[in-house]
Amino acid sequence: MATVSLRLGDLVWGKLGRYPPWPGKIVNPPKDLKKPRGKKCFFVKFFGTEDHAWIKVEQLKPYHAHKEEMIKINKGKRFQQAVDAVEEFLRKTKGKDQGSSHNSSEEKNRRNSSEERGKQSAGEEKRKASLSEGKLKKGTGEGKKRVSSVSSERGSKSPLKRAQDQSPRKRGRPPKDEKDLTIPESSTVKRVMTGTVAGFKWPPSVSEPVKDSDPHFHHFLLSQTEKPAVCYQAITKKLKVCEEETGSTSIQAADSTAVNGSITPTDKKIGFLGLGLMGSGIVSNLLKMGHTVTVWNRTAEKCDLFIQEGARLGRTPAEVVSTCDITFACVSDPKAAKDLVLGPSGVLQGIRPGKCYVDMSTVDADTVTELAQVIVSRGGRFLEAPVSGNQQLSNDGMLVILAAGDRGLYEDCSSCFQAMGKTSFFLGEVGNAAKMMLIVNMVQGSFMATIAEGLTLAQVTGQSQQTLLDILNQGQLASIFLDQKCQNILQGNFKPDFYLKYIQKDLRLAIALGDSVNHPTPMAAAANEVYKRAKALDQSDNDMSAVYRAYIH
Repeated sequence: MATVSLRLGDLVWGKLGRYPPWPGKIVNPPKDLKKPRGKKCFFVKFFGTEDHAWIKVEQLKPYHAHKEEMIKINKGKRFQQAVDAVEEFLRKTKGKDQGSSHNSSEEKNRRNSSEERGKQSAGEEKRKASLSEGKLKKGTGEGKKRVSSVSSERGSKSPLKRAQDQSPRKRGRPPKDEKDLTIPESSTVKRVMTGTVAGFKWPPSVSEPVKDSDPHFHHFLLSQTEKPAVCYQAITKKLKVCEEETGSTSIQAADSTAVNGSITPTDKKIGFLGLGLMGSGIVSNLLKMGHTVTVWNRTAEKCDLFIQEGARLGRTPAEVVSTCDITFACVSDPKAAKDLVLGPSGVLQGIRPGKCYVDMSTVDADTVTELAQVIVSRGGRFLEAPVSGNQQLSNDGMLVILAAGDRGLYEDCSSCFQAMGKTSFFLGEVGNAAKMMLIVNMVQGSFMATIAEGLTLAQVTGQSQQTLLDILNQGQLASIFLDQKCQNILQGNFKPDFYLKYIQKDLRLAIALGDSVNHPTPMAAAANEVYKRAKALDQSDNDMSAVYRAYIH
């Protein structure tokens, strides 16, 4: 395949994290952002998002040549908004070019006309000076000097020169800072690069003009970042540990696509137990970033693919723990988490002083506290680190990691967390991460049930479900989650990205958490009943969006 030559300023399609191929522009990176080593890459700013990334050349395609192809395969609303932003950018750029060309032509004509008038005026001045000199020939020398002086003074500046001196700048020509249409980093990005980000609470955005930027594109980006809702910035390469007033800490890690190859892997041996939807993506990213990984799974065949990618095979959980420095685990529920640690040839049998165990399963606080106690009683170190996300985010290295327990172990896991996620938070003592994760999934599960309820209500009342989605995508609820799950329902595609049975499990555990502190959770309880009905309709192993089927049967 012939290599397409790309350069600064080109519009391109590039793959970034969780997104499909996305439109962007090759721009100059911030001065303090170093280029990754290895293969040739360009720094790309993506339209319709606040993402910026180093993208390998082979992952880039020219915008115009592949526009029709990309539009056919990507139908999401946010994708269309990004394409619209590109087209608007092109229209404005074309308008500026035409205006500049027209103005340049006008300026040239005006200059020629002015020069002609200037020559005529200079000739007239000279003739008048001659006449004056003739008339005053008989005058005194002083008179001659005076006339000579006046003539010289008047002839020294033509009308053209005077007009130029009075004008602040030439009409039709942009000032120097308007010539380069390269889109620079937004003011939000500049704040990230130059200041400390405390607890990911962004300062209010100031609407200051940014030089060398297309106004529409810059406005589109600012609309995504004006409020303090953004929890990470993919452009940052360095690990940042930020303290909040609550004492919690967050490691701000880069999008693994953006920093491909720039993570320095720990020299510690890593073990991983459980290769389900989430675990498979995590292990794949650990290997890609250069970590030494030993894997184990109840179904041994699942290990084969990772062995081919360079992983080592552990025969039992105990063997993995005994041969590795840090062992991660990601299994389905509290029972599986306990069996993995306490069962035959389990994790506990491999624990000895200094060995580290990180449980990434979503379980209740009582379960994780019990596991921590038995691990620590054997001299081991324990960290809980459940993850928020789905299979796609796991594959893309864009998970959000919630950690609690051994703070030193949390820091030892920094390169692993950077490889598998975009952000990780340290929440203090064991149990806090489990509680927070259940609350997050409770909100997500309840929202999913509400989406399904709204789509079915639209259908039975004769309203278009697609129109409802279009309206939601234009409002405050617009999100990738909303768009993807609605698309699943409209297309009847319930391939699991997050198993329905697991979101129902998390709702059940969240309700129990509320009961333990006598806090009502009526919304979660109602959603839980809908998911239970969906399970009764054999939807357990489908995506959580299959809860929709509970409303139509």
